[in-house]
Amino acid sequence: MGPNSSCTAHRIRKVKDMKANRSLIAAVLFLTAGLGMISAYCVGATSMNVGYPVAVSNVQIAITTSGPAAMGGAALTAIGLLLLIWAFLWAIIGEMGGVSPAWYASRRAKRRDREERLERLEERKNFPD
Repeated sequence: MGPNSSCTAHRIRKVKDMKANRSLIAAVLFLTAGLGMISAYCVGATSMNVGYPVAVSNVQIAITTSGPAAMGGAALTAIGLLLLIWAFLWAIIGEMGGVSPAWYASRRAKRRDREERLERLEERKNFPD
C-alpha cells in the first residue's frame, strides 16, 4: 500500500483521536508532580471530627509548605488542572463528532473527500474498463 492509501487516512484519524488522551496523561503527571511536591515538603496537620449529628461533623486540613516547593507545587498543580480541563473538553468534542471548531471541521471534510477519492481510485483499479 502506498502513502496515499486509506490505511494512511485511518492512521491520521487515529492520531487525531489521541489528542485528548495525551492531554489527560500530561494532566495526571503534572497534578501528581505538583501535589507530590506540596505534600513532600508539607509541615502541617490534618484532623477529622465525626459526630452523630452529621451537621456538626467537620474536616480540617492545614498544609504549610515553604520554599521553592510552595511555588513550584502550586504552579505544577495549576498547569495540571488546566490540562485536565483541556482534555475533558477535547473528549466531549470528540464524542459529539459533528460539533467541533471550524478549522477542525474543515480539515475533517477535506480528509473525508480525500478518502472518498482514494476509494474511487481503488474501485477503478479493481474493475478496469
